[in-house]
Amino acid sequence: MANYDVLKVDGSKSGSVELNDAVFAIEPNNSVLFEAINLQRASLRQGTHAVKNRSAVRGGGRKPWRQKGTGRARQGTI
Repeated sequence: MANYDVLKVDGSKSGSVELNDAVFAIEPNNSVLFEAINLQRASLRQGTHAVKNRSAVRGGGRKPWRQKGTGRARQGTI
């Protein structure tokens, strides 16, 4: 067990705490820390992109009639 000082905001000592070596004396895994921090930061993002639903999309993507043979003007999508 390791003893560490607990400091106040102004830097003065307010007490001490014992930390378990099985938890606090290990070598940190930097790749796991990086992934955990990125996960937390990504979940805090607001995300401002918009996706159109069916009612907001203009045009259906289908030709209203075939290109030739109807006698009408060419039309692309509805």
